Amino acid sequence: MTSSLKTIGRVSKQTGVNIETIRYYEKIGLVDAPLRSEGGNRLFDGENIRRLNFIKRSRELGFSLEEIRALLQLSSSNSKDCRAAQKIANAHLEIVRSKISDLQQLAEVLDNLSAKCDPSAPDECPILHSLNEHN
Repeated sequence: MTSSLKTIGRVSKQTGVNIETIRYYEKIGLVDAPLRSEGGNRLFDGENIRRLNFIKRSRELGFSLEEIRALLQLSSSNSKDCRAAQKIANAHLEIVRSKISDLQQLAEVLDNLSAKCDPSAPDECPILHSLNEHN
């Protein structure tokens, strides 16, 4: 094996991407099928590693696999279409903002329930009452 090619275990350690996840990304086409050794082991080159790092960073930012697929296509095209990448990022940002809003509302509801709690009256727990309510 040449020094520029790495086994899946080494690539996993280098990128921080789980071995099974690397195999999954290969299966769904996010990562090109790597070369194989005579024994059938996967041998990854620098481009495979670059893509895995790109995917990992994209996942850390919460992009979906389909969004990542589109971003990878933009990244590997000659045009490097920033406007298209911005459109994907802005759509994702709207989803993130919506989730933040939902979580803030959830925190407010839980805060209100918790504030109504009186541990000295165990038969009147507003949290348990709220969870038992059927709408």
